[in-house]
Amino acid sequence: MTTDAVPADLPGVVLAGTGSGVGKTVATLAVCRALERAGWTPVAAKAGPDFVDPSHHAAVLDRPARTLDPWVAGEEGIRRAYARGADDGDVCVVEGTLGVYEGTVNTASVAEALDLPVVLVVDAETGVERVAATALGFQQYAERRGYDIDVVGLLAARARGGRHEAGIRDAVDGVRYVGRTPPLDGLSIPDRHLDPALGEGPPIPAEALGAAARQIRVGVLLDLVRRPDLHTRPSLRADDETGVRVGLAADEAFRFVYPSTRERLAARATVELFSPVAGDPVPDCDLVYLPGGYPERHAAALSSSGTLRDLAGVAADGRPVFGAGGGLLALGESMTTADGERHAMAGVLPVSTRVSERVVAADHVGIRAREDCLLAPAGETRRGHERHHTTATPASDAQYAFEMVRGAGIDGVNDGLYEYRAVGTYTHFHPGSGAFDYLLESVASGL
Repeated sequence: MTTDAVPADLPGVVLAGTGSGVGKTVATLAVCRALERAGWTPVAAKAGPDFVDPSHHAAVLDRPARTLDPWVAGEEGIRRAYARGADDGDVCVVEGTLGVYEGTVNTASVAEALDLPVVLVVDAETGVERVAATALGFQQYAERRGYDIDVVGLLAARARGGRHEAGIRDAVDGVRYVGRTPPLDGLSIPDRHLDPALGEGPPIPAEALGAAARQIRVGVLLDLVRRPDLHTRPSLRADDETGVRVGLAADEAFRFVYPSTRERLAARATVELFSPVAGDPVPDCDLVYLPGGYPERHAAALSSSGTLRDLAGVAADGRPVFGAGGGLLALGESMTTADGERHAMAGVLPVSTRVSERVVAADHVGIRAREDCLLAPAGETRRGHERHHTTATPASDAQYAFEMVRGAGIDGVNDGLYEYRAVGTYTHFHPGSGAFDYLLESVASGL
């Protein structure tokens, strides 16, 4: 086995928006496609705990897109994840989260931790001077907020060509103009919760993306990228294999797995994939892991799947099972979809869930173990994040492995429903949290 020590000087840049919905993902994909056309091999990454935008990056580039979130992974963890991008490419484009400075874990903190320059993505559909003034204000606000970052460039989203673009370029003072994304019908990405084809292919037609890429000034962008000196330390030793065999659900319903999680599991265990939607039997393994995703979109197939019946037997036999997010839903007794149809699930955990039209919870999460469990020893806190569109109705005598320190969890107070040796959380974990290492070591100690 090799450790995860890697070079830490991958050149990169952060594309940071003035807020949500300004076109960061489209800009990121356009920049990456422009770099490809110039002979580079770009890798993309995402500030924040998001699974969805990295899936868009990966679908377009056919390379892993990494998540960079100091809350869920720690600063050392995001430096290591960023450096791992050198395995797949020679320049990294980091898409920001929300606005540059919004929240306690924000794009500015990621750019600062990685020592990367920032190119500001501004919605330029209307106005000229407004765009330039916005860029100047965001540049100067960094010092006021106490962030040591350099806002060095501007990318005008939804900007027209000709006089409109020329006006923006001429008005910008103090930052470099790196190009625009045009206001084309094909350059929009559906809302993540409403998109039934999420992650099944590129989110933007190739022709539209190509048109946007032609508007990026690659030479200017490459003048701005920076090689950070991150000094990452390896987190694995050559004797860290556990011998654990992991059955990992991986299909249209269970797809929210960070690349870092896949790598960690592969480094410390043997992983076998299976598809509950297709009705695959649960592999002969020591641990079953059901990650997040959108099982509600495949509720009927899952309900009739022999996999869930198999899973119930595995749990009843005392084998460890961990479900996160969508995995929790599948381990429950039933799931009621948005159209009111109720579908039986595995019945391992005493909870019924119902899909909501709105976001029920979305936050960084802190949970503290009430007792020794698969994911943490008693009293220890784990960090993660939650984002879901379901409400949970647990049984009155339900048992919980964790109390909430921050976030909503299952009922506002608790997370980690458990039965037998099965645990289900709304919290999603990154390997930087320590949850997966502890999980593997807990299972290994009982083999």
